[in-house]
Amino acid sequence: MEVPGATEAVGGPALPAAPEEQSGTRRRVARSILDHGPSTAADLAGRLGLTQAAVRRHLDALVADGLVEPREKRVHGSRGRGRPAKVFAVTDSGREAFGHAYDELAVEALRWIERAAGDQGAAAVMAFARARAEAQAEQYRPFLERAAPEDRARALAEALSHHGYAAVARGVPAPAGEQLCQHHCPVAHAAARYPQLCEAETEVFSRLLGTHVQRLATIAHGDGVCTTFVPRSEQAAGAAEGTETTAPPRIAGRNPA
Repeated sequence: MEVPGATEAVGGPALPAAPEEQSGTRRRVARSILDHGPSTAADLAGRLGLTQAAVRRHLDALVADGLVEPREKRVHGSRGRGRPAKVFAVTDSGREAFGHAYDELAVEALRWIERAAGDQGAAAVMAFARARAEAQAEQYRPFLERAAPEDRARALAEALSHHGYAAVARGVPAPAGEQLCQHHCPVAHAAARYPQLCEAETEVFSRLLGTHVQRLATIAHGDGVCTTFVPRSEQAAGAAEGTETTAPPRIAGRNPA
């Protein structure tokens, strides 16, 4: 018999969990989805060392609170028999719980800059966004300086995660390159109003990685993940010489229109 409110560790009995323990485990579940992207109950159970039954109870509570939402898992190629697996993704409200600190203040500050600059408002906001992005780049550079050229995208993901962006770099089929995925954006609300923040960040990624990158999706514009395509170095060289290169692939996980 299951004990209501129990947290089950894999390989052990169900034990009654104190309210603060339940809250802590629930936060771990939400944080794991934030860090790794949309996940199944089985994915979460494996990462957190819990039973799927325990994970599902926490997911039910997170869904009820509006912090995560269920989605149908995207399947590439032919789909097998049976119902498609369900994945859970963090909602905008869930992201807010992980630190949109000062985001509203940032929007108001940018609005003030825009109005104070009059006809040059958009340019003033862009200048601010580039100055901010360059300051962040200075914090990221030490991570990249100790990485081999082929590992720079992963080093940048590590730097971004260190600063709260929950980022990973994933390879895509050769000879395309990698996708830099940011599962969290502390300034998503501000970036939704002022896309210059995303534009300046993309420019900095290009300079840090030494190649032209392409932003494919952003949390600020309703996508589940901020995704940036990073071509392989030989592709970048080919593009510079005017030779044909492989177009960046369509990303998985982008919200349907």
